[in-house]
Amino acid sequence: MNPRRQAAILQQRRTHHLASNADAYAFFNLLTGPELFDQVESLLPDHRERLFPPTETLSMFMAQALSADRSCQRAVNELAVKQLRAGLKPCSTHTGGYCRARQRLPVEMVSSLVRNTGNLISSNARSGQWMGRPVRLVDGTTVVMPDTQANQDAYPQSRGQKPGLGFPICRMVGIVCLSSGALLNAALGRFRGKGGDEQTLLRSMLDTLNTGDVLLGDAFYATYFLLCELQRRGIDGVFEQYGARRRSTDFRRGTRLGTRDHLITLEKPRKRPAWMSQASYEQAPDQLEVRELKAGNKILVTTLGCARETPKAALKALFKDRWHVELDLRNLKTTMGLEMLSCKTAAMAVKELWVYLLAHNLIRLLMVQSASIADCLPRQLSFKHTLQLWLAWRQFDGSDIDECFHQLLMLIAQQRVGGRSGRMEPRAVKRRQKPYPLLTRARQAERKEIRKNGHPRKVK
Repeated sequence: MNPRRQAAILQQRRTHHLASNADAYAFFNLLTGPELFDQVESLLPDHRERLFPPTETLSMFMAQALSADRSCQRAVNELAVKQLRAGLKPCSTHTGGYCRARQRLPVEMVSSLVRNTGNLISSNARSGQWMGRPVRLVDGTTVVMPDTQANQDAYPQSRGQKPGLGFPICRMVGIVCLSSGALLNAALGRFRGKGGDEQTLLRSMLDTLNTGDVLLGDAFYATYFLLCELQRRGIDGVFEQYGARRRSTDFRRGTRLGTRDHLITLEKPRKRPAWMSQASYEQAPDQLEVRELKAGNKILVTTLGCARETPKAALKALFKDRWHVELDLRNLKTTMGLEMLSCKTAAMAVKELWVYLLAHNLIRLLMVQSASIADCLPRQLSFKHTLQLWLAWRQFDGSDIDECFHQLLMLIAQQRVGGRSGRMEPRAVKRRQKPYPLLTRARQAERKEIRKNGHPRKVK
């Protein structure tokens, strides 16, 4: 028999064995456990028994986030059709009641659900830790909002854009579990102005990390005071060296650990950062010993100083996994459509963003359960494949859900990804953009010009 065919048969037998001995709902029951349920109940606002109670509203809101058509009209139409098929009196297809219910939904409830589901998924995922330690990924991105005055006041656009031509920009920094892909926490801030940089947003989430964790990040995070704070909390960090510091790195200095691998002592900056209090600055150590090493074409800085316990090759392989957070952000922004929000007020836009993050975690929950049945790692499964199957699954009623749910998890495990180490592609697109010029004046002025002279005969 062909070795590949034999391996496939063995894998199928292993999958069926695990599926027959697994409780498909045991993992999902974590979400309705007493601890999480009590927290959700405490965050629910006072409400009457309406057509759109908070839990139903949140469910519909998440369905909007997972769907390509994110309109409120589609969400209400879907509810009316479901009620009609169930033999109930269908609700009105007007969206006013649902939109008001979304406004009443507390953003604190949604954000707490994101953090709690992330922790539950991460703590129950059957996946390999790095040298027995959980690894957390950190990275930042930006999300744009509709160009309304309310959004511009809260999250102003870039200074390089004229009024009426840009979009409000919100910066987001997230902490992700490497093994499961679940989002553990996120912080939001203004793209422009003080208090919205990635360092500030990360400092507001340091309590998300636990003693013994390993934090992976890019060059934005390799700063003296962050490394000191991580050491104080018993957390190790592995970051790419900051560009200015990288140019002055000299491996002939310090204590040599190997080829282009050494320990050096950093001095505390003489000038106190503007965000730091004088008391915190004085409490920070005057010196900090860190390890610098060259891995490929990158220089890494880490608090893991023992070359025997953490060899250079192990750190190099670990830092390659940092790229997963870039793919996770791509799944959020491109696959799920988070790149451009829909709500026209800042409060609702922030709420919409948290709903996207909660929907993301629930897809990760499916992937982790499927991976446990298929005897593989969650990172080996396709996020988009799981999302597509879930959208197809929820179109049907739940009359035979007990018999089919295992089969759904096995369908999720059929598509494997992640076996493309060292992949390199050009950062360019083959398909040309549509032949429309950029908008260089305010839309109102352009409309006035069209009314006066009409559309141009040929679009250049």
